Amino acid sequence: MITDPIADFLTRVRNAIMAKHQMVEVPGSNMKREITKILFEKGYILNYKFEGEGPTATIKIALKYHPVTKVSAIRQIERISKPGLRKYASCEDLPRVLNGLGIAIVSTSHGLMTDKEARTQNVGGEIICFVS
Repeated sequence: MITDPIADFLTRVRNAIMAKHQMVEVPGSNMKREITKILFEKGYILNYKFEGEGPTATIKIALKYHPVTKVSAIRQIERISKPGLRKYASCEDLPRVLNGLGIAIVSTSHGLMTDKEARTQNVGGEIICFVS
């Protein structure tokens, strides 16, 4: 039994990047789907595919690497708010990742979004993870 499925998702992506895999397959959920969409929109992954519905749902993610140097687009992916210690921030206190070069994924009352989008919409929420 997995106690923190979001941390498991991030760890699978991190391990696949460290092993230089082209694809990673993770069990699906609605929050993981939204995180995957944000990673794709911001250019951190090459592509994704949602397969199945319900408890058998999976997400296939094509990881993105530089064509010459083979360096991953995701340098660091880190879980911030954990089940044992939730981290919340108002729109004024949202952290800037690498001084604006990275993103923080925030769960707000308007859905999952990046820290920049949350600041423009003037909403705060739970800080899910940092990606740089």
